[in-house]
Amino acid sequence: MDTQLMIRYMEVKDIDEVYHIERSSFTTPWKKESFYHELYHNQYAHYLVLEKDNRVIGYCGIWIIIDNAQITNIAILKEYRGKYYGEELLKTAIRVCKQKGAKQLSLEVRVTNYPAQGLYRKLGFLPGGIRKNYYTDNGEDAYVMWVKLNGE
Repeated sequence: MDTQLMIRYMEVKDIDEVYHIERSSFTTPWKKESFYHELYHNQYAHYLVLEKDNRVIGYCGIWIIIDNAQITNIAILKEYRGKYYGEELLKTAIRVCKQKGAKQLSLEVRVTNYPAQGLYRKLGFLPGGIRKNYYTDNGEDAYVMWVKLNGE
């Protein structure tokens, strides 16, 4: 039984849970201080959290500069993956980008992360290029994927 699910803007009280998700999801996680910086000092940053039963189980960071938006990071706790929570979170992020006037949205994804690529393609993202040796942990390349937000 799926109980209460909510997506909202991230607050300082969420940083410990977000940091836990970050550490458990990425081989080169951001530092906890980076999330404080994003919330307090980055005027372009917009962070969302996904809560289930009053527990943060996912988050998404977005930078919006004029009419360009970029997903900085998006992650769902491992035990909640494959249940469409990431899709709901990304759909909400896309709505936020549109509301804030963004015309296109981009992100980077590991060339071997097929589940994420499938989700991004499902929501209209297309590969636009490759960033060679993008990931510092193993030198893996990243696809840059884009979606136009104005319907063109």
